[in-house]
Amino acid sequence: MNRAIYARRRGVNGVFLVLSTAAAFIGIAALILILYALLKNGFGGLSAAVFTQNTPAPGSAGGLANAIFGSIFMSIVAVIVGTPIGMLAGTYLAEYGRHTWLAFVIRFINDILLSAPSIIIGLFVYQLVVARMHHFSAWAGMAALAVIVIPVVVRTTENMLLLVPNTLREAAASIGAPRAISIRAVTWRAARAGIVTGVLLAVARISGETAPLLFTALNNQFWSTDPNAPMASLPIVIFQFANSPYEDWHTLAWAGALLITAAVLTLSIFARLIESRQK
Repeated sequence: MNRAIYARRRGVNGVFLVLSTAAAFIGIAALILILYALLKNGFGGLSAAVFTQNTPAPGSAGGLANAIFGSIFMSIVAVIVGTPIGMLAGTYLAEYGRHTWLAFVIRFINDILLSAPSIIIGLFVYQLVVARMHHFSAWAGMAALAVIVIPVVVRTTENMLLLVPNTLREAAASIGAPRAISIRAVTWRAARAGIVTGVLLAVARISGETAPLLFTALNNQFWSTDPNAPMASLPIVIFQFANSPYEDWHTLAWAGALLITAAVLTLSIFARLIESRQK
């Protein structure tokens, strides 16, 4: 009887091992094919003009300078706005209201925001900002991206602070340090690498968001530094150019996709390195 049970368990284990291995190979093969197509078509579109000229009209020479600037500008402001809010909310969940009903509600809402489709966030900001201002603007795009940043930073900050040993908090309390100073000087410092990792992952997530910007910042064919006006961004330009019938626009779309992928890959690798160093 024991031999039969053992043989059956080995058989089931073998089947699941084969299925898991096959699924892993399928995922890796798909990733390799995507990266191959991206590198093959993207490198052909890279040139100095991509970084120095604005998006062109059909049949004209141009680049992606205004879209690159718009993406960087809106992402930086969104991170500057979203990071402090996320850090403070995560600190409350981990340090002050860990087991309160308010913390439960905040975690529930945060989980919903983490899993909510970004187009829903775009529609929400459209109704809240664009419809009231009666025009599209970079401000609205920054607000949408900041809403995406906040739940990522909240979750990462809470998890990293919970990993800090309580003995460090007790040591700070034993010398009479107020709780706020203990958090700022001890727990935040101990969890600094993990929090930075969360911020980098949030930047990587918003770098390729298209749907929220369609309803907020829209697009701008020209160079614009006015946050009260529509502003170009790489995801929107890629979406527009990839759906166009013009071959030169397709080339620029591949180049823009390569730039976003390289940026996201760099941030992800950097975040993993920081995370491994923290561990």
